[in-house]
Amino acid sequence: MIDRPNRFQLTNHASVVLRERDIPVEWVRRVLARPRIRLPDAEDPDLLHALAPIAEREDRVLRVVYNETIDPWRVVTAYFDRSWRGML
Repeated sequence: MIDRPNRFQLTNHASVVLRERDIPVEWVRRVLARPRIRLPDAEDPDLLHALAPIAEREDRVLRVVYNETIDPWRVVTAYFDRSWRGML
């Protein structure tokens, strides 16, 4: 695993959804730097899911899907995952 959570790129899709969902890039950076849990993607072995609560959003869990096998890491998408609310 490459330890470079401060070096990442957003895909076009990720840039759009962050704006639409009012998710600051700093929150993405925070989740990548200190996830509470990391999970492999069910379909793509190159992707990981990092999850962590965001205090500024009433501890809703932000899920960041990214590829850490490339430099810089590539963030594919990010969203608040309701199924994890209150679990982290």
